[in-house]
Amino acid sequence: MNLTEKIMKEVIKYMRKPHQILAFPFIKENNWYLYGIFCRNNKKEIWQGIAGGVEDYDTTYKAACIREANEEAGLTDFSNVIELESICTIPVPNVTKEFLWGEDILLIYEHCFGIECKSKNIKLSNEHIKMEWLNYEEAIKKLKWDSNKNALWELNYKLNNQKTYSQKQ
Repeated sequence: MNLTEKIMKEVIKYMRKPHQILAFPFIKENNWYLYGIFCRNNKKEIWQGIAGGVEDYDTTYKAACIREANEEAGLTDFSNVIELESICTIPVPNVTKEFLWGEDILLIYEHCFGIECKSKNIKLSNEHIKMEWLNYEEAIKKLKWDSNKNALWELNYKLNNQKTYSQKQ
């Protein structure tokens, strides 16, 4: 590793927290919910929600969610962001390729959200090659990661059982 790579590694280490967010845009159309899922810009076709790191300047996980949704999908209306109970841990090397924060921090926590959209207009970043609006059954089949499937299940349940769910809170 050359000096520039060492410096960049240290900068990233101090900018990024060992947390990340996962978010699913959703829209209601003809009394049905559709969910936005994204195909990563990889050699393999991997479908997921919007995902990204929590930066040092993000004051909350919701703030990180809003920033990532804007960066990756061009979303600008955040009037209804739903924080989900779903949370998972991911091995650090699976996300950063190495133990970025030292060998004492083995896992990254993933915090999940749903973001209501007023239109289907999405502006993809270079992190994704395509996105699709799908109903729950179609979306769940395409998602790669169990954490994405769990979060989407929770979001779908909450949206479709709002009356029951809100009475329990």
